[in-house]
Amino acid sequence: MVFQTIRKQNPLIHCITNYVVANFQANGLLAIGASPVMADDSHEVEEMVAIASGLLINIGTLNERMKESMLLAGKKANALGIPVFLDPVAAGATTYRKQTVQQLLENIKFAAIRCNIGELAAIANVEWQQKGVDSGSGSISLEVEAQKVAQLYNCIVIVTGEEDFITDGKHQQWVTGGTSLMTEVTGTGCLLSAICCASYAAGNKPFDQLIETLSLYKKVAEQAASSTQYIGDFQIAVLNELHRLSKEGDE
Repeated sequence: MVFQTIRKQNPLIHCITNYVVANFQANGLLAIGASPVMADDSHEVEEMVAIASGLLINIGTLNERMKESMLLAGKKANALGIPVFLDPVAAGATTYRKQTVQQLLENIKFAAIRCNIGELAAIANVEWQQKGVDSGSGSISLEVEAQKVAQLYNCIVIVTGEEDFITDGKHQQWVTGGTSLMTEVTGTGCLLSAICCASYAAGNKPFDQLIETLSLYKKVAEQAASSTQYIGDFQIAVLNELHRLSKEGDE
């Protein structure tokens, strides 16, 4: 199982992320045996990413200082062959966010993009009404647009929601399961992006590893929901279940 592999390898995952979710991401990575580091100052990101197994760029609380660091770290990771993941949080909510995502995509080679349907629409330039960091509403052919984006940027695209969709531009798969409680805790999607980054670095079949990760994360949600109906407890239960799976496997 990929979570057990991550625990054995203990990869360092460099997260340039948003301050709303940094703690949850760090604890989630620790729960599966990865080593998180949340370094986002331009004076150190190139040096930090050089010793990492993967880089996550999350634009949730975007600002100019952080954008500079994202570009520096991403280019350095590319030069060293370190996989880079993009979480384009609320990419279509403002012009600044949309332009920044385009700038990142133009300057950095991403191994994968993990987004919701509204963020996919923004990247694909499909008309959509983004509602803050939520997916919003509109009309989009998810499979077609995700494949186009994957082919355009030569990367894996993961679109998460009630059902998850993953494609590398040639192959594709839907992943079902989970619980709506995941939408009531902030950062569950952001944590998934960080875990996917660790999973990508855990072997030589990244597409298959990411499919397994999406499936396991759905099971984590279901198991956590079966143990509590309270949101605060649910967040803790997610971390507990990630920890259990990485140690005991999917029993």
